[in-house]
Amino acid sequence: MTAEFPILLARVYDPAEAGAGARLLVDRLWPRGMAKAALHLDDWPKAVAPSTALRQWFHATPGNWPEFRHRYETELAAEPQAVEQCLTWCRKGPVTLLTATRDRTQSHAIILRDWLLARL
Repeated sequence: MTAEFPILLARVYDPAEAGAGARLLVDRLWPRGMAKAALHLDDWPKAVAPSTALRQWFHATPGNWPEFRHRYETELAAEPQAVEQCLTWCRKGPVTLLTATRDRTQSHAIILRDWLLARL
């Protein structure tokens, strides 16, 4: 089964796109230099972000993307209420997952999007 509505990814510093739906910040920490009023968030489900320990481990161990994915999916499995909070938004319409992560190819937001799509 495929999702009825798209789940998009964007950096918090990118301009908001029309039609991108609900905007969810999926980072545990507030992005540097970003005014709260400027972000126009619909929700901030902090519990779906990687734990501080996992984030620090990944930054100290670059290049270990498969292990990061595995560990992060384990954390997501332990946060069913937070995942459901995101899924509720996804069932209503398009969603944009926002992150301050610079690397768009190895971002936890990619893993979270895949996790959500698999559960819709």
